Amino acid sequence: MPSSPNVARLVRLLDRLVAIDTQNPPGREAEAAALLAHDLDDAGFVPEIRPVAEGRANVVARFDNGEGSCFALNSHLDTVPTGSGWTSDPFRLARRDGKLYGRGACDAKGQVAAMVEAGRMLLERRDIWRGRLLLAFVADEEIDGSGAKALVAEPPRIDIVVVGEPTNNAVCAAHKGCLRPLIRVRGRAAHSSSPGLGRNAILDAGRLLSLLDERDRELRTHRHPLVGAASLTVTRIAGGVADNIVPDHCEVVLDRRLLPGEALEDALIELRVLLARAKQDHGLEAELVKVRAMAAPAETDLDEPIVQAAVANARRHGVMLPQPVGFPASCDLVHFRGAGSKGVVLGPGSLSVAHQPDEYVPEDDLVRAALIYRDVALAMMQQ
Repeated sequence: MPSSPNVARLVRLLDRLVAIDTQNPPGREAEAAALLAHDLDDAGFVPEIRPVAEGRANVVARFDNGEGSCFALNSHLDTVPTGSGWTSDPFRLARRDGKLYGRGACDAKGQVAAMVEAGRMLLERRDIWRGRLLLAFVADEEIDGSGAKALVAEPPRIDIVVVGEPTNNAVCAAHKGCLRPLIRVRGRAAHSSSPGLGRNAILDAGRLLSLLDERDRELRTHRHPLVGAASLTVTRIAGGVADNIVPDHCEVVLDRRLLPGEALEDALIELRVLLARAKQDHGLEAELVKVRAMAAPAETDLDEPIVQAAVANARRHGVMLPQPVGFPASCDLVHFRGAGSKGVVLGPGSLSVAHQPDEYVPEDDLVRAALIYRDVALAMMQQ
């Protein structure tokens, strides 16, 4: 029988990972990659640190065990910024009431630690599986996905992947895409004592917001059976240069969530059509300045063996949530699917506490994830 998780070792690794500041931006994942390379080398893997940018790196660890498919456990090393509101040090793992607190504990250093523990268990029983086992932990998932893009562009080709994200250990076979355009509304500056001589870009932006809200309501009627509704959300707005000047510009950042089957190019065309209509109907001067981030949606067919094996093993280890489901955010699965890999998203913790102060992962969830990762790998790499 396969060995059991070493819980103390698992939590200790998470503690060490949380202590490394990988807030993105700027990321600085190289230190975490070096830590993992050392641990994975000690476990018997052949690790490789692959630089992505200055101070940023992926770590890829390989173990070849005869002929068979290439199976990868993947998650990311970067985190979102800590922000404010923490009741404990975000870079020092804290245990309270069966929960492990720290930035990245839930998204996604807990997944990394559980995957390393699963890898250790698999190497202890290499007699019962065959193929190439890959542990691949990447940089920059939270912003651009540059780590995963670099990973899939290099050998070896990955046949099957489990992507670690907080799903309460339920199996997700699809995820939304994300498009974040920056829109600039242009007005005409004037002294605020004579506002009629100018054109107020902030007020024009308000008119544009009404059109965007209308489009969001339309999008929310489009639904996918696993991931729910599409959406268009205004997330940031900034304008004006001084207290006594009619503002000549106002910038708006949007977050467009796409469903599997939607194309990023089509979403951009829709936005440009909306801006053209705003000019025609309301005289608004608004332009798409740049796209700050973009990631396509992804989906794996429900009858694929990886989906079936993941659901069966999650249930076997006590995950009673309806499965498979959809991951409502975007993640790196899309890059693997684009390279021809079949995969699912699965990991401990809840997305509802990710990106929040006092982010945590339940310790029981963490241990259960290591067991699920191990047994999904065994199911897909049978002798």
